[in-house]
Amino acid sequence: MHKDFNIDYDRKNRLGFDEVIFGSSKDVELLIELLKEYESKKQNVLITKLQKEKADILKKHFDSTFYDSSSQIFTLYPLQPLKGPNRVGVITAGSSDSFVANEAFYTLQYMGYSAERICDIGVAGLHRLLNRLDELKRFEVLIVIAGFEGALPTVMGGLLPQPIIAVPTSVGYGLSKDGITALHGMLSSCANGLLVTNIDNGYGAAMAAIRILNVIKK
Repeated sequence: MHKDFNIDYDRKNRLGFDEVIFGSSKDVELLIELLKEYESKKQNVLITKLQKEKADILKKHFDSTFYDSSSQIFTLYPLQPLKGPNRVGVITAGSSDSFVANEAFYTLQYMGYSAERICDIGVAGLHRLLNRLDELKRFEVLIVIAGFEGALPTVMGGLLPQPIIAVPTSVGYGLSKDGITALHGMLSSCANGLLVTNIDNGYGAAMAAIRILNVIKK
């Protein structure tokens, strides 16, 4: 039995959100022991970047789980629908960026923050964005996700007043491959005050949004 973990149950009291498990580098045996610990306390837990083959094994050990294969998000118990207005807009430049959008969306839902996904409104067809500006203004925080040259957060930063969390994705080819160009473009943006996460880090974007929303709430 693994004993090389120390769950931070007090994190929510300190920071306003629970500890989350990074699943990619953990073996299945350790994940099972971690989930049993949470199950014994009847407490849900979020695992990010969990490969499908691991998720399939975990599903056999636990009765009611949730897994989204596109985002690799796993929870011990199903996510509950949220009531009230959607506070965060999760925006993608293209439909190929949806795996990152889903990671942000399900992280927010797990943490109890309502969000809405708006996909495929990138700068390759700028009218798609311009036609939805009034709709986008109703969100308190925007998570803007783009690959290739990563231009969408800059454009939105010049049009909309909310905090914007920019997420570069590994979508693209040639110089855009692996997301480095999108990351550099967002870090070099002339739009004021963009917050930029690491490549494909929808989870990190969601957590940044939560920190902002918690301050607004206070």
